[in-house]
Formats: sequence, C-alpha cells, structure tokens
Amino acid sequence: MVIYCFDPERGRRWTERLTGIRPQFACVLGFTETALIPGISAAGLTPEARRFTALGDGEVLLAGRSARLPSAPEGYPSPVVISRAVVELLGLPVRVFDAGLPETCKDAVHLGGSPARCLSTGRALAPDTVAHLFSQGLAWGERLADEGGYLAIGECVAGGTTTALAVLRALGHAADGLVSSSHPRCNHTQKGALVDLALQKADLPIDASALAILAALGDPAQPAIAGMAIAASHRVPVLLAGGTQMLAVAAVAERLAAEAGLGWRPEQIAVGTTRWVAADPTADAALLAARIGVVPLLAAALDFSHSRHPALQAYERGYVKEGVGAGGLAIAAELAGIDSERLLAAIDDWLDRWNLPTPV
Repeated sequence: MVIYCFDPERGRRWTERLTGIRPQFACVLGFTETALIPGISAAGLTPEARRFTALGDGEVLLAGRSARLPSAPEGYPSPVVISRAVVELLGLPVRVFDAGLPETCKDAVHLGGSPARCLSTGRALAPDTVAHLFSQGLAWGERLADEGGYLAIGECVAGGTTTALAVLRALGHAADGLVSSSHPRCNHTQKGALVDLALQKADLPIDASALAILAALGDPAQPAIAGMAIAASHRVPVLLAGGTQMLAVAAVAERLAAEAGLGWRPEQIAVGTTRWVAADPTADAALLAARIGVVPLLAAALDFSHSRHPALQAYERGYVKEGVGAGGLAIAAELAGIDSERLLAAIDDWLDRWNLPTPV
C-alpha cells in the first residue's frame, strides 16, 4: 500500500500511471564534513566511520556486498538492505554516481565533484564545483530518460538532513523542527544551532541564487540530483527516492530551473519515502512538503515489526528510517506488484547473508 502524505490527488495520478512499470535506479553519493560533528548523524558507527557510509552503501548497491555493511552506532543496518532487496527482486538496472566522496567508489560514475566542507564554514563547496555538478546532473538526466520507463533517484549523504535544513532555510522555507534524521528523536536543537552559524558565516544576500546557496550550505549530491530531476522530468516520470533531503532537492530544483530558464515539469515528479519518516513523531515531512509545495509526498507502508532480525525491528522504534533510495524503491516494488509481506521476506533473506552485530 502507498501512503499519500501530501497532495494525494497528484500523488495518486502519479502512481496510477506507473502501476506495473519498473524503474531504473540512480543513486548519488556524497560527503559533507558536517557528518564528522559528534551527534549530528547516526549514519555510521562513529563520526570517522561516516566518511565511508556512502562508499559502503554504493558497494552494496552495485555488487551486493561490501567490506562492511554500514550501520548505526547501535548496530542497526543501513537502509541499503531494503534498496538492494528491491533491486534484486525487480531486476532493476542500477547506476551509482560519486558526486564527491573522500575515497573512490569502484564502478561508480564519477561526476567530478568533491566532498563538502562543514556547514559551519559557510563555504561548503566551490561555486565552480556546484555549477559543474548541476551540469553533470542535467546531462545524466537526459541520458537516463532516453532509456525509458521511469527514473528513481536515491541519495546517500551522512549529515544530509542538516544540509537540507540549511538549504531550505536559505531558500526561505520555514523548515525548523520539520526535517527528519537517523536518530530516534531528531536533534533539532543541534541542527538549528549549526544552521544558524552557517547562515551567519555565509552572509548570503537576500537575492542569492540557488547555486550560491548550494555553494555556501549544500552537499555535493544536491546539485547533481536536482539537475537529473529537472532534465529527466521533460521525458519520463521521476521518483525522488528519499525523505526530507529529497524535499530539499525538489525545492532547490524549482529555483534552479527558474533561474537557468530551463523549464521543468514538476507534475512528473514525486518524493517517495518510508513510513518511518512519514510518521516520525519528532519531525513533520508532510508539513514540510506542504510548505515547499512543489511535489507530492508518498510513503511506503513497509513494516519491520515481524522481521526475523531484531536489528530491523529497531526501525519501528525510530532508528535509521530512510536512505539510499529505500522508501522510494519500496514504493516501486509495490507498483510492480510486490506487496509489503513479500518484500519483508526478501529483505530478511538478504540480511541472512550478513553477520550483524547484536544491537544494544
């Protein structure tokens, strides 16, 4: 079952068009030194391990294995277990894009970006890097649209909900207290204080362009995904597979398209997340989507209450929640005829291949 969280009429029209159709999947990886701040993210066992969270997820997506399965500090596995299970169930074509990682992801498409500096600098990325990544996203969006079907785009950026908050606030959206996180209770106070500092350091003019906002406050995945979505939307439906980070991408894509005179088709685009993000009592993705007002927000009804793995049952207590395209791909599985029970069985089977640490 697909849950319609914001703009249900548009969301239903979008899903009805795609029933029985399988997407192609693109996942954009990036890194921001914001992730090294203690407590800012739980997408990795330690702050230092978060340097390699996206790398491990990319390896799992591409090869079904990695030197380690990325996990949260308590030992709960990355949502890549959901994404990879869907990829295998549906036989999806997968492309992984390295928009800016500290270490190369083998077999990924390298977009020529770089890791972002910490938000606290107010100078996260070089303006030329942002423009280049946006251009690369546009080119790849056109190329992927040529392959037909529809396009699901995921991301993996540890610390990405904080860069999302910063970008949304700079765009003028009231997003404080609404973004989700990988923590059971979102660390809104810590995120807000960091974004306040970043905005002070960036000292952006009131009429700052979207590219300038991304350079000051963003992460390398954001301009690449925005470009992909804008370009692909002219030809095929696009599913931004993620939570509040993808709502930020939709907001910045709207501004980028207007400023570049590109035109785009937001009616072709939906954001698809997990039920854990949609129902997060410490955030409000639906209200955030309504305030942005660009695209509908959908959620997958996937439930881990009856998983064989206690580490996955922890998702029902608010751990991890989303990432690596998990929610959007769970929606794609539903549209292709795979119900939640069958998907859970496939995820459990896939996770049986791994020796997970015992969660605390």
